Amino acid sequence: METSNSTQVSRFLLLGLSKEAELQPLIFGLFLSMYLITVFGNLLIILAVSSDSHLHTPMYFFLSNLSFVDICFTSTTIPKMLWNIQTQSKGITYEGCITQMYFHILFAELDDILLTVMAYDRYVAIRHPLHYMVIMSPQLCELLVLISWVLLALYSLLHSLMVLRLSFCPEMQIPHFFCELSQVVQLASSDNFLNNIVMHFATVLMGIGPFAGILYSYSKIASCICKISSAQGKYKAFSTCVSHLLVVSLFYFTALGVYLSSAATHTSHSSTIASVMYSVVTPLLNPFINSLRNQDIKGALKKFYFMPSLKDQIP
Repeated sequence: METSNSTQVSRFLLLGLSKEAELQPLIFGLFLSMYLITVFGNLLIILAVSSDSHLHTPMYFFLSNLSFVDICFTSTTIPKMLWNIQTQSKGITYEGCITQMYFHILFAELDDILLTVMAYDRYVAIRHPLHYMVIMSPQLCELLVLISWVLLALYSLLHSLMVLRLSFCPEMQIPHFFCELSQVVQLASSDNFLNNIVMHFATVLMGIGPFAGILYSYSKIASCICKISSAQGKYKAFSTCVSHLLVVSLFYFTALGVYLSSAATHTSHSSTIASVMYSVVTPLLNPFINSLRNQDIKGALKKFYFMPSLKDQIP
C-alpha cells in the first residue's frame, strides 16, 4: 500500500453549488435567509419548551434536543459557504475540512438517533399511557441523550481518523459546498479501500439500524391505534405522531437520495442537490412541521411572546 502523508496538502478547494459568477449573489441571499430562518425557528422551539413548565415532558425534551442539533448541523456548513461566496474564495484549510467533516457526521447521526428515540417515546406514550412518565423518566431521557452524544462523538472521531491516514494532492478540488466524507475519501491519492469498507459498513449500521427501529416502533403504534374503538381516540393517538412522521420521512428520503444519486451517477451534482435537501432544507422545515401542527408549542410561543408585556403591567 502506498505510504500516506497527509501533511502534503495544506487546503482544499470547495467548488460550491455553481461555478457561474452571476449566480453567487442569488445563492448567498437564498442560503443566508434559509440559515437565519433555521436558527431562529429552532431557537424559538427551544425557548418555548424551556419557558413553559407544561412542556417539560420527554417528548418536548427530545424535540428541543433535536432543534439544538439542527442549529448545530446547519452551522457546520452554511456559514463557511457564505463566507467563501462573500470573499470570493473557495479555500478551506486541511484542518478546517477535517473539523467540518467531524461535526457534520456527528450532528447528522445525532439527528438520526434522536428521531429513533422519539419514535420509541411515541410508542410508549400510546402503548402505556398510564405508565408513560414512569417508563420515560427524566433520568432515562437524559441518559439516552448522553449515550447518543458519547457514542456518536466516538463514531465521528473514527471517520475523521480514517481520513487522516489518507494523502491528497495539493489544492485538491471538492465538488461540493462542504467537506462531505465520501467526496473527500474518493479524492485521496493513497489507497482508500479500508475507508470505503468502513463507510459502507457504517452506512448500513447507522442508517438501516435506526430506520428499522423507527419502523418497528410505528408498527407497534399502528397495532395499538387499530385496537382503539372510538374514531376520536384513533385520531388523537395518530395526531401525536404526525409531526414526527413528517420529519422522519423528510430526513430519510432526502438522505437516501444522497446515497442513491452517488451510486447511480458519475457526477456529484445530483448528490450535492440531495445533500442540500437533508442538511439544509430538513432542519429548516423541522420547526414549521413541529410547531404548526402542535397546539402546545403554539400556546407556549404565545405565552413567551406576551410574557414581557404582562410583566411590564404588573406593578
